This record gives sequence, C-alpha cells and structure tokens, in this order.
Amino acid sequence: MITIAGAGVAGLASAYELARRGLAVTIYEAGDAPDNNPCSWFAGGMLAPWCEGETADPQVVRLGAGAIAWWQQVTEVVKRGTLVVAPPRDAAELIRFARRTESHRVVGAAEIAALEPALAGRFQQGLFFAEEAHLDPRRALRDLTRAVQDLGVQIRYGTPAPEQVDVDCRGMAASLPGLRPVRGEMAVIEAPDIGITRTIRLLHPRIPVYLVPRGDGIYMIGATMIESSSWRPITVRSLLELLGAAFALHPGLGEASVIETGTGLRPAFADNVPRLSHRGDTTHVNGLYRHGFLLAPALAKELAAQFCQDHSHADHCERQTA
Repeated sequence: MITIAGAGVAGLASAYELARRGLAVTIYEAGDAPDNNPCSWFAGGMLAPWCEGETADPQVVRLGAGAIAWWQQVTEVVKRGTLVVAPPRDAAELIRFARRTESHRVVGAAEIAALEPALAGRFQQGLFFAEEAHLDPRRALRDLTRAVQDLGVQIRYGTPAPEQVDVDCRGMAASLPGLRPVRGEMAVIEAPDIGITRTIRLLHPRIPVYLVPRGDGIYMIGATMIESSSWRPITVRSLLELLGAAFALHPGLGEASVIETGTGLRPAFADNVPRLSHRGDTTHVNGLYRHGFLLAPALAKELAAQFCQDHSHADHCERQTA
C-alpha cells in the first residue's frame, strides 16, 4: 500500500499514475472535500507550456508539453489555443513576448477578429499559440477524483496524514527547506454578452492579465504573483488592477458581475521549477508554483516510474502492466 498526503492536483495525479500501474494507493486529505484545496481550486487551468516559456525555465516548457494529452484522458479539455494581445502603446511587450517564446504565429487585426469576434477592431497585432488549451480546474479535480477512485484508490477526507507517508503532496504544509509561498489572487466574473472562447493574455508592463473562459459567460481573471505568506482575501489594489486590465481588454467587461474572488499560496522553490525530492522514506512532489495543472502529470509519471523501479514495488508493477 502506498500512502499519499494531500488530495490536490499533485496528490491526485500521483495516485492516478501509481494506480494505473497496479499499485494500491490511499490518500489522506485533511480537508473534507476537493474544494478545500485553495491552490488547485482557484487555479487558472491553462495548459499553456509555450506561453509560460516567456518567464519560466525551459524545463517547465518541456515537462508541460504532454499535459494536454494527459488531461484529455480524464476530463474535458478545450483546445482552442491562446491569443496574446497588447494595446498599441505596449507593442514592445508583444515583441519581447514573441522573442522569448515559441510555437506561435503572428496574427493581424483581421485574424484576431476571426478568432475572437468580440475583440474585432481592438488590437492590430497578436500572437496565436494554436496548440495550447485550457480546462476548468474544478471540474478537472472532480473528474480526476472519480478516475482515481475507479482505479481503487481510497481517499480519506477529513483525515490528517500519518506522521510517515510514502508520498507528500501537501504544498506549503510540507515545510520543505527552500520552499516559499507565492500568493496568487483571482476573480471570477459573469459577462454573458461578450462571448470569448479561448484564453486571452493581455500584455502590460505593470500587470499582464489572463482571462480564461469557463463557459456560459463565466470568466476567470488572474495574474498576480506576490511574495507573501498571507491568506487574507484579495486586496483592493489587486482587484482593481485585475478588473481594470479586463476593462482594457474589452470595455464590455466593465459591466460584468464579480461573482467570486479567491487567493492561494502556491509553493515554489528558488528557481520556480518543481521537483521530486526525498527526505527519509518520503518522496515529496512539490514546488509546482503557478503550473500545477500543467506540470502535475509529468511529475506524477516520474514518481510512478521511480516506484516501479524500486525493488519493493517492481514485481507488482510488472505483473499489472504486462
């Protein structure tokens, strides 16, 4: 029996890969439901490895490239690409973004209007990352929970993990050396008359923002990355900046209803690259930073491969996967 602490996206993905290889798994989750994991619950759900290459280590792009296919086995994935735009005064930001990323093409005003009619006439140039996608993280968590349970994984909600577990996926609660919290804030708005269908990134030298459609006129807005350990609700400044950037993307969003706000503390190492680390008999899956849904599949596969190479699990893995 392999024991896992934490039923966020990292813990569930790890359980999924281990159970697919025939290993018995139990997850311990101190919260009483999937929505008690703020980092996963308030995530953007963007499967955008090439866009992330603008600021992320090349390893993030490499590890994230397989996330779309992995999630398509589990939940609904909207594969309509990512459109990156900037106001004319910030054209230099678009040039910089293009130089730092790959797997995109330059699009002009006519193609922007064809891709997203709601943005017709608003931007003269953009970048289109056609192979990227997004998902609804809350639906994905529920679907992944069902998937691991269908594989025989036991999830013990409302049960703190025992002192010794095989795999620790508890984020900041793991208290790993070198791990720091990065506060992220988000808002969910309802704008049924806008009709944007794919992730939009609006570049701005002070606060770039992304807007992710959730369907039925619901959109998630995010972008903040604050070096802070505070769990307090979203600040007035952050909310004003997020909503102001959304208004700059499309004036119609100024009439949207704010239906939810949220915050989360995302665990990150100094280089912002996640990793498996070992302390005693426990393997830690941690440091996913802002890339939880993007990188959890790759880390989970790496974890499962290590367990199946371990002499105490190898025979069982081989029998189950033969």
